[in-house]
Amino acid sequence: MGNMKKLWLPLVAMTLIASACSSNADNSGSAADPKASPGAATSESDAAFDKGKYDPPIEISTVIMPKEYTKGETNENNVHDRWMLETLGMKHKGTWYPAGADQYKQQLQLALTSGEKLPDFVFVPTDPVLTNQLIDSEQFIPVDELFEKYASPIWKEHAANNPELWYPFTKDGKKWNLPIMEYTDNDDTLLWLREDWMQKLKLQAPTTIAELEVIMDKFKNENPDGLAPKDVYPLAISLKNNTNTWMGGLDWLFGAYGAVQEQWNLDANGNLEYGSVNAGAKQALAKLQEWMNKGYIHPDSALWDEGKSAEIWTKGNAGVLPGANWVPDWPAPDLINNVPGSVYKAYPIPAGPDGLIGTKWQNSGVNSSFMINKDAKHPEAIILYYNYLLDNLANPAVGSPYEYGFAQGYDWDIIDGQPTNDKEKIKDFFDKFPFITGPARIPGLYMESLVKLANGEKAETPYEKQQETFRKPENWYAAKVVMDQIDIRKQNYFTGAATPAMIEKWNLLRQSELETFNKIIYGKLPVDAFDEFVANWKANGGEQVTKEVNEWFQSVSK
Repeated sequence: MGNMKKLWLPLVAMTLIASACSSNADNSGSAADPKASPGAATSESDAAFDKGKYDPPIEISTVIMPKEYTKGETNENNVHDRWMLETLGMKHKGTWYPAGADQYKQQLQLALTSGEKLPDFVFVPTDPVLTNQLIDSEQFIPVDELFEKYASPIWKEHAANNPELWYPFTKDGKKWNLPIMEYTDNDDTLLWLREDWMQKLKLQAPTTIAELEVIMDKFKNENPDGLAPKDVYPLAISLKNNTNTWMGGLDWLFGAYGAVQEQWNLDANGNLEYGSVNAGAKQALAKLQEWMNKGYIHPDSALWDEGKSAEIWTKGNAGVLPGANWVPDWPAPDLINNVPGSVYKAYPIPAGPDGLIGTKWQNSGVNSSFMINKDAKHPEAIILYYNYLLDNLANPAVGSPYEYGFAQGYDWDIIDGQPTNDKEKIKDFFDKFPFITGPARIPGLYMESLVKLANGEKAETPYEKQQETFRKPENWYAAKVVMDQIDIRKQNYFTGAATPAMIEKWNLLRQSELETFNKIIYGKLPVDAFDEFVANWKANGGEQVTKEVNEWFQSVSK
């Protein structure tokens, strides 16, 4: 995958974990116990928040996922840890350093079953089953009161505006995980069209699926590059696994007929409904069957995953690629290299015949979370740490120590008398610091900044200047297209652990869905086979799953 994908998608593998180590013999009774009294905390922790650091320093241990280091630095001695001690009065002791995400999960499971001491701040990847195991282990405290007492306004405001971010972490009326924030709307779908083809054919932006069909037909049968119709398959999609996905997806097409597929949508009555069994899915499948017949879709699409689906577009044989705002960073450079003179541009999502329109929406700006060990000596330390990152590094002020980056000589430097964070100019540029929570991100900031640039406004803040330097104008414009259609984004409302019926039935239900939908698309089954599929889906566990999913939704959304 390209660098953009590495940089902006949820950074589960890169996220780091902090934990407090309470090995001192004299620590009994000094820990905050939020269960004892509302907002309870030691005077030591209050003093740390007043001052912005622990003085004298405290020891915390962390679980650090694999990191790269530079300048001969190591897990035990690096620029981040020196900064953490000096700035926040916190140092590591007894850290876990798993070799990767799978090893970490194994180590965590083992510790839970063997009773081995867990880190005080346990990083939880986005995994509903693991989250529930950890909640049920009785090794952790609810975070409600600590969050309410100590979380920074930026953090609290986002949580207040997006209450559903707590759904995966809510049980027995309590919140158990601290959400770590991610940029919102960064994976929202739009359509990337060959703009040089659009201009040569004198075509307007498609506002409806019918208008998009006219464009695809012209791309194929009147190709401006002189390609024979048999060499052009206008729509680049993936049919291999999920079709509600981050590239080559079909969420926008199903949304045009009533419901985004492969996710749980809110229906008119406020209940959750599985989108793939909504009646509109039948119309979407009929349309896909027609497009396959007309050669708008490549017959190998069922063998292609997301990355592979883009290749037909980057090789110059497709004209429409569903993808996110970051396509200019990857894979669009391949198109420019492969097809001299090619131009690409982001277009809005078209509406269906009844005016319906919709795509998936990336949930709530959360990429991972932390749980706090009940034995933590300083349960609030992770909040002090993350607050500092959000307040100082996520959107630094002009003149701040972080105006150009985190550490001079690493991700910024003085070159020819001028400060710069341009990685092309800095020898041995390095920005993969072992932040406990991963890099701090204010959810709406990325897209807001790109929209500002797209509108021709001047980049004023250090963050905006950085986006102006590193993001292409096609990327700025795409963000504007996404945000102009913000109301069409549809959330997947089920974010809990698999329900009992899901554990038993879901794999078979999904397999049946995938097989049936592909057979209809490829014309091996008639479109009416959809009705039989839905009846079987309900009878073979789908109805029970729907009941359980709604029970879960009622329990967390009250």
